[in-house]
Amino acid sequence: MPKTLPLNIDRINTPIGELLLVADETGNLRAVDWADYEARMLILLQRHYGKGGFHLQPAHNPHGLREPLERYFAGDVAAIDDLPVQTAGTPFQRMVWSELRRIPTGASVSYGQLAEQIARPKAVRAVGLANGSNPVGIVVPCHRVIGANGSLTGYGGGLHRKRWLLDHEAKNAAL
Repeated sequence: MPKTLPLNIDRINTPIGELLLVADETGNLRAVDWADYEARMLILLQRHYGKGGFHLQPAHNPHGLREPLERYFAGDVAAIDDLPVQTAGTPFQRMVWSELRRIPTGASVSYGQLAEQIARPKAVRAVGLANGSNPVGIVVPCHRVIGANGSLTGYGGGLHRKRWLLDHEAKNAAL
């Protein structure tokens, strides 16, 4: 029988709701999502690691990962820039997620701009789907992707959170 991946889960109170932090035994973030979307997070984890391919165990501040996220929400928005992330996903998804981490804090890009940045200008829809499948929100900042006309478009945690995150980063990026 294949070995299941042990994952630690922590719950963090933030100004915009309870955040779930999932890390592996070596200290890599595997998922970050909102508690009110925990069912979706579990589905994403199953897609990445297979049904029964992982098990969650409660942990407090696994590998010190909680502290940078708390600092981020307190205004030190650069605190999460170098957090280690390990995701499954397709090579295309991982390419999009890697590019998301290159969007400067306090900035935003459109789906079309993101597609151009990965040298796939016609893959706007695929970029959007990869963005929506990102298991490590906030740290892999999918909230920084907006519509071509500058409008807020879908965010897995709700548009009110996307607006808050963008405003929070814009206000604190220069500090």
